[in-house]
Amino acid sequence: MAYEPLYLAYLVYFNRDRDYFECHEVLEELWLAKDRDPLYKALLQVAVGLYHFRNHNVRGGRIMLNRAHEVLQRYPAETLGIDLARLAREAQEYARRLENYAEQPFDYFDLTIVPLDPGLAEAVAAAALEITPSNPQRRGPQRPAASRRKQGNE
Repeated sequence: MAYEPLYLAYLVYFNRDRDYFECHEVLEELWLAKDRDPLYKALLQVAVGLYHFRNHNVRGGRIMLNRAHEVLQRYPAETLGIDLARLAREAQEYARRLENYAEQPFDYFDLTIVPLDPGLAEAVAAAALEITPSNPQRRGPQRPAASRRKQGNE
């Protein structure tokens, strides 16, 4: 099976770089190209949920991970070459822990999306060679300099 380059980039940013902002950027583009397919939106929401919690937004993290789980659980266990059932369970468990965060705080931790299709694993490895990690990672949208000048921000 051939995988979309944006999907491969999402997996590289998610698993290798843990750069959830870039995950959002590339998967949003694919989600729009795929007529707002709910599966891609849910994958995007996993990354956004982790991004929020890592940046101390517990409520935002919980909401995104719950929404992601609600959709991901509807798909077959192996979808898009990944262990989607595992990702759905882990998103649900993370969201449950965030619900009790005030009483039982815990340190942020990453999730990993497990490729089950060997062809996907190979394609992700090849894509990783072409994708330069974002160092430092962006913390939000970055408007072009011309746009900042127009608004008097530069």
